Amino acid sequence: MAKLSCGHFQHVRHNPPWSERPWVISQNGRTGMLGFKLNCKKCDTGSPPDQE
Repeated sequence: MAKLSCGHFQHVRHNPPWSERPWVISQNGRTGMLGFKLNCKKCDTGSPPDQE
């Protein structure tokens, strides 16, 4: 699960056919994507920040 800077959490999976994200399979792949900008669908709908 990604913790976005906007305060939302987003599940990031590699589960075709939805989306191909082979980088989520390994620790090195996940570490390499830290700081990568993801579109937040919760912000698009005006949802409040998630709670930890």
